[in-house]
Amino acid sequence: MAENGITVLRCGGVFTAIRISAGIVHAAAGTEDPVAVSDYLSRVLRGPVFADQASRRFYVLVPASTQRLSQWHGTAVPEAECLGANCFVGVPRPGRDDPREFRCHWVVPMHGPADLCSPHAVTQLLDYGRFRLAAAEGAADE
Repeated sequence: MAENGITVLRCGGVFTAIRISAGIVHAAAGTEDPVAVSDYLSRVLRGPVFADQASRRFYVLVPASTQRLSQWHGTAVPEAECLGANCFVGVPRPGRDDPREFRCHWVVPMHGPADLCSPHAVTQLLDYGRFRLAAAEGAADE
């Protein structure tokens, strides 16, 4: 996979990943513009995020302990999934940050091994994205 610019890493040791649908992220950000989404996620999550454009998913890297939090442990969260121990993710290599050039790219680059997002910030992002989607659906129904 390294020749593709992707490294497969196991979740649950140092970090885990929360996989989020692009629809939720775009709703929370209020845009699908890649630069604006990157700026938004950088401000609200303050940690590493990468995207896979083919699957229309964002991957937020959080501490491994996140999988034990009640909102993630053993429950299905609509539009999101915590990838804990024994899960693997294909992470783009550093520098792959241009969505026009790379299918899998960093939206918010990682700056170091301890540079992870807060799981509580991720929960707030999900709640806000769902709220904005529901509000848009309600407005469309009127």
